[in-house]
Amino acid sequence: MKNIRIYLNNEVIEGLLITEDEKYITIKLSNGYNIGISKRKINRIEHVSEIEEERINEINNTVVLKQRKDLPKIIILHTGGTIASKVDYKTGAVNAKFEPEELLEMFPELRDLANIESELISNMMSDDMRFIHYNIIAERVKEKIKQHSPKGIIITHGTDTMHYTSAALSFIFEHLPIPVILVGSQRSSDRGSSDSSINLISAVSFAVNTSLSGVFICMHENISDESCVILNGLNARKMHSSRRDAFQSINSNPIARINFFDKKIEYLNEYPNSPLNSPGKLVLHPFKDLKIGIVVSHPNMCHEELECFINSDFDGLIIEGTGLGHVPISVIDEHTKEHEKIKNSIKKLCNKMPVVMTTQTIFGTINLNVYSPGRQLQEIGVIGNLSSLSIETAFIKLGWLISQGLDPKVYFMKNIRGEFLISK
Repeated sequence: MKNIRIYLNNEVIEGLLITEDEKYITIKLSNGYNIGISKRKINRIEHVSEIEEERINEINNTVVLKQRKDLPKIIILHTGGTIASKVDYKTGAVNAKFEPEELLEMFPELRDLANIESELISNMMSDDMRFIHYNIIAERVKEKIKQHSPKGIIITHGTDTMHYTSAALSFIFEHLPIPVILVGSQRSSDRGSSDSSINLISAVSFAVNTSLSGVFICMHENISDESCVILNGLNARKMHSSRRDAFQSINSNPIARINFFDKKIEYLNEYPNSPLNSPGKLVLHPFKDLKIGIVVSHPNMCHEELECFINSDFDGLIIEGTGLGHVPISVIDEHTKEHEKIKNSIKKLCNKMPVVMTTQTIFGTINLNVYSPGRQLQEIGVIGNLSSLSIETAFIKLGWLISQGLDPKVYFMKNIRGEFLISK
């Protein structure tokens, strides 16, 4: 890597050369941000110094840097997303196309924290994830733990469905001996406002220094660049489409805070004990290729929205109810006769597949005991009463239970991985 000095009309900018094409040069500044400079504005470029790349292996999409005996090993597995994206300046769009070595070049600070091995699993946007991809990621994690005994594993991931993946891995793993941390970015790595550097470096810092094992998410704590938080992979959710502090814990507090400047960890909440992080031989419990549907309750709802699942080959259904878990099933006048049809459709579905109630309110707990419609829903077979799970975690848990051959009517409300704050 080259350290260069760029002379413009009114200023001089110095940093590490990241990328260069016919129109732009991208460099990393000393503050950690990357900046793109139009070549039309450059008067002169001066080569200051060269940084040795130190690659010792680059096969099978794996990049291994020269090892330092005084540092622990951290493995970074790339699945794509904005953190592994860059701007295509010809179109102005952001593409999830980024090779492992490029990310290491973007963040040379990682070399001072750990011995880094970087491997590409996939270059995909997180919306393209399916149940089978969770198995692929889990298998690669298991393989790396067996081969290299790393201090931790970082998974770069698109933010839109990162909380689905963190929940899925939390259920797949049993006796996970190290921290597995999913990290993303709301803005691509070559943008001036990118959060990728702080998120990734903070994730590595936590993995190197923590004694915890389990599945976590590491993202910005607030809109400043001072700290990141570590969230329980089972109780996290993306709460904003573009803010850098988009991720929050649901019905719980973050596990820890990492100060980006001094890398100190402040623990904020206990991490629940479960087979996920208990001692023992690492075991995987993978997903099957299932179909789990989601229906959203709303005013003026029609029974056809549910009927489409009755004659289908779906394996389970999540209902995103309002409030405590409500669906319009009460006939109160001539204008609400449709609600009886909705109730009958839900009953038919409950006789065919597990139907789980969740809430649209984000925070809080399902309680089907308070109002009579909730009691009627329980009577016809809807499960999930008193659940505090987000719709995303409920969706993942239902799919995982069915994949394991476990009856959701028996096991959905059991605290299998510490997903419930209070044991069920």
